Amino acid sequence: MKKVFISFSLLLSGLTFAQIPNGYYNNATGSGYTLKTQLKNIISANYTTRSYDALKSLYRLNNEKNGFQDKYYENDNTILDIYSENPTGSDPYNFTPGNKECGNYSGESSCYNREHLVAQSYFKEASPMVSDAFHIWPTDGYVNGRRSNYPFGVVGNATWTSKNGSKLGNNLNQGYSAGYSNLVFEPIDEFKGDVARAFLYFATRYEDRLTSFAGNRNATNVGNMFDGSANKAFSDTFLKILLTWHQMDPVSQREQDINDLIYYNHQNNRNPFIDHPEYAQQIWNVTLDTNDINYQDRNDITVYTNNNTVNVRLENNAKSIETVTLYNLNGQIVQQKNNTSKAKEVKLEVNQKGIYIIKVEGKGMEINRKVIIK
Repeated sequence: MKKVFISFSLLLSGLTFAQIPNGYYNNATGSGYTLKTQLKNIISANYTTRSYDALKSLYRLNNEKNGFQDKYYENDNTILDIYSENPTGSDPYNFTPGNKECGNYSGESSCYNREHLVAQSYFKEASPMVSDAFHIWPTDGYVNGRRSNYPFGVVGNATWTSKNGSKLGNNLNQGYSAGYSNLVFEPIDEFKGDVARAFLYFATRYEDRLTSFAGNRNATNVGNMFDGSANKAFSDTFLKILLTWHQMDPVSQREQDINDLIYYNHQNNRNPFIDHPEYAQQIWNVTLDTNDINYQDRNDITVYTNNNTVNVRLENNAKSIETVTLYNLNGQIVQQKNNTSKAKEVKLEVNQKGIYIIKVEGKGMEINRKVIIK
């Protein structure tokens, strides 16, 4: 079993993620749980508590960086719902911001509502957790209801599947998800990293409250993801799931835009695991098995290597490659190429051997692949 950890000193190419304010992370100087507490202080210092109802206005906001609207797949500015977005074809349905807000629902496509990724029952609907935009996203109300307050995990045999392939079923309880066998909910690959970073944010922002939530762990299924501690925060099984998802689905443009949107237009704080993905390993220092990195079928591109060259070839002329980004296993950008010429094949030259994740973003797609440079 191959276990790989890439040093934080690898690269850096000078590329940055989102519009991080100057000096925002100046006090993030430690490592381990010391760093986690430093980040908690940074992202709590100027936090502006907004109402739960204000989330509706956030989702509707006419802003070029509104990552809650679909400017990434269909580019039609409908609600980007992680439970109905279909990366392999046309969406089964769409929601226009401000219309079909739940309300009652009778099935998928009835309406969208505000999904607490960390279920409200875990923190007894207390403020400010109940309205924190970093873990509350607009999703189809019916699918949200089917997910209920179950943990996120790796479904073995699905008992129910949404129209975009999100699944409900018992946790696989092997590989990186070993140690838990009850019901879990699994989003599609394109959003696994997004979900993971929302949970890492929550465990950091509310570090000082996690022990008080511990009494609710048995009252809500999602509580099984947590271990009752302030520092480590997560049980071994779910920490490994979250960090594997964080690794296999690196930060996307959508997440960068959400980070800026929430900081500049809503609650005045950021998700540090979007700005600096490497913080996750610096804090938790969990050895992950790269053999666990696997992906659902996405046939719009082919990725292959030739010596130190990574080639990405478009296979679906209805789509296009806009950006190709190579990440190390800490989630840091090694190299990025904008395909302004709309070429059908994009090549990246990689000078250092290792295991990487390549993310291909473009019209109608966001696809990740593991690549090995020997």
